[in-house]
Amino acid sequence: MNTPDSSDRGLTRREVIRVGALGAGGLLLAFVLPARTSRRLGAQSADPKQNAADFEPNAWLRIAPDGTVTVLIDRSEMGQGVLTSLPMLVAEELDADWSRVRAEHLPVDARRPIGRAVRLTGGSASVRQGWTPARQAGAVARAMLVAAAAERWGVAAAECTTGQGVVMHERSGRREAYGALVDAAAGRTPPTDVPLKDPKDFRIVGTRQPRLDTPAKVDGSAVFGIDVRVPGMLTAVVARCGACGGTPRRVDDARARAVPGVRHVVRMDHGVAVVADGYWPAHKGREALTIQWQEPADRASSTDVARRLTELAARPAAQGFARGEADVKGARMLEATYTLPFLAHATMEPMNCTAHVTADGVTLWAPTQFQSEAVRTAAEAAGVPPERVVVHTTLMGGGFGRRGESDFVGDAVRISKAVGAPVQVVYSREDDMRHDFYRPASVHALRGGVDADGWPTLLRHRVAGHVSGMRRFFPQAIQNGIDPDHVAGLGADLPYAIPNHRVEYAQLDTSVPTGFWRSVGHSGTAFAVECFIDELAVLGGKDPLEVRRHLLATNPRALGVLNLAAEKAGWGHPLPAGRAQGIALVVGFGSYMAEVAEVSMERGQPRVHRVVCAIDCGRVVNPSIIEAQVQGGVLYGLSAALHGDIAVEGGKVKQGNFHDYRVMRMHDSPVVETHIVPSTARPGGVGEPPTPPVAPAVANASFRLTGQRVRRLPFVRAAQSG
Repeated sequence: MNTPDSSDRGLTRREVIRVGALGAGGLLLAFVLPARTSRRLGAQSADPKQNAADFEPNAWLRIAPDGTVTVLIDRSEMGQGVLTSLPMLVAEELDADWSRVRAEHLPVDARRPIGRAVRLTGGSASVRQGWTPARQAGAVARAMLVAAAAERWGVAAAECTTGQGVVMHERSGRREAYGALVDAAAGRTPPTDVPLKDPKDFRIVGTRQPRLDTPAKVDGSAVFGIDVRVPGMLTAVVARCGACGGTPRRVDDARARAVPGVRHVVRMDHGVAVVADGYWPAHKGREALTIQWQEPADRASSTDVARRLTELAARPAAQGFARGEADVKGARMLEATYTLPFLAHATMEPMNCTAHVTADGVTLWAPTQFQSEAVRTAAEAAGVPPERVVVHTTLMGGGFGRRGESDFVGDAVRISKAVGAPVQVVYSREDDMRHDFYRPASVHALRGGVDADGWPTLLRHRVAGHVSGMRRFFPQAIQNGIDPDHVAGLGADLPYAIPNHRVEYAQLDTSVPTGFWRSVGHSGTAFAVECFIDELAVLGGKDPLEVRRHLLATNPRALGVLNLAAEKAGWGHPLPAGRAQGIALVVGFGSYMAEVAEVSMERGQPRVHRVVCAIDCGRVVNPSIIEAQVQGGVLYGLSAALHGDIAVEGGKVKQGNFHDYRVMRMHDSPVVETHIVPSTARPGGVGEPPTPPVAPAVANASFRLTGQRVRRLPFVRAAQSG
């Protein structure tokens, strides 16, 4: 029998599962999918009784009289498959008929105040956090249905079995579908000590089940944020200053108001909204505005940011980790500096939100990753208590951390309040690209050495990073001046056993807005570390794979993915003429990921033909979803590595669309092979880990072809500057 991990024990089972009957009949169980973030921010009391009193369910299991099983969850579906994976966990323990399982987003509404709970989808955490409580909910519901059947038949519950949505009593031959038992089960008290299945008995978890949201996405009935339509809804676009942080000083809106279809022009602190009957007249109205902007005094440039970060990285900084000696006599030494730019999220669906402010409160239809922040922002913008905000979470065309922000929510609420009607705010691609919360730029100065046998013995990693989203969202996580975003995977969590190891950090703040980007800090730290490990291997006269194997000798899971990726890629075997391989590793989000990139050079740029990936993410819920996430993460990371660069001049972002902020096209995309390591460990994350290793893997392969190190991303800029 599996028992819950202690990290999931914020509430007891009695406190996380409650039962009620549906108005139309049926069984309804409320339960809590914990968020480690909320506990870190103090959302849980040390007193279990207080936790019980503050019980705020964020997931529900509903079994209807027709046997349909619906799982309602507050996690956001942005392509990562959470509306399938979490229901699979419930259905496994429930012994449900998978063909009758459905999933929906759970609204945050006034009947269930947001309270202190943090409702956020990010950090590849949904399955990790839901692994035990989702299974518990299914197990409790199953036990209640069995008890109801046993009582009806006058037999012992222990004599009954379940399968495919049916309770069975083998000795008497009786069978009863769950739907026929739900009303009787709804009147029972949920048991508190139901055992969970041994994973060897799983029949749903670990199998390739079709995603529950695929049919609606194929037939067009799926509702993304931009698809929302509300009676009487108007559409708004917002004119913003080109310079980050600019505000409108003078506005002439006469020509805008004359555009057919334009209803209102609303001035806000940070911009001017044109509200119309549809997107096109709103867009044309915005073009007709005449605005004089007050630009901020700090008009940053990315060139200046890189220079200042390089200066910071060249001198001692706050110490974040120390092991062994600061220097090793007799070691052969190497120094290298790696530079990473600001990056946009570039979600396929630009930012949007629909809001309706009334005397009763605020209703939102939002593609948001961070419902708690959406509630806070909406309440503040409308001037109402948070419990009067209702959030309907829609599907979203990509998140990557961008939809954890709430700028688009605040705009929609302010404009709706001003015009007295429901309003949908829509960002154009250019709006989104030029007013993003960017991946922070960073510079990594590394100093390392190898011993007489050529093995790495010393590593000092000094990070200078532009302030990240941590300071705005989770300031408590910044300890002793160290931003955990920028040192992710560098300290005690560095997978490599280098005996003498130091990490330092320095921070730069400018007017450029920054936030969380897919894989967060690992996207920068992994590039620097994995490229430098290769450089140390060359310094010591060794194969990069062998150096990693040596340094991972006491880290079996990391060594396992490294060896699997190398084996499947044919490391060391002959390749087609003009090609080379590079390898890289990342450990984070509870998972282990290794990638081998097979690369050639075309017109001075790397052409990636094949990426072989090995992932150990613990227990597997759905292999198909893992493969899709690995493919998407690799291509996302490749887009950034090869082309991604947000250039800022005078506080203004130069890029505006996919012609000057390129993402991978189909003809550019490599073959991505995914190999999943069988594991009995608790589930790890999948959405984030595939992104960081691909850039260093490509850089390491490029060196083997050209003899030139790439220490500056993107590759296209490195080639131009070289």
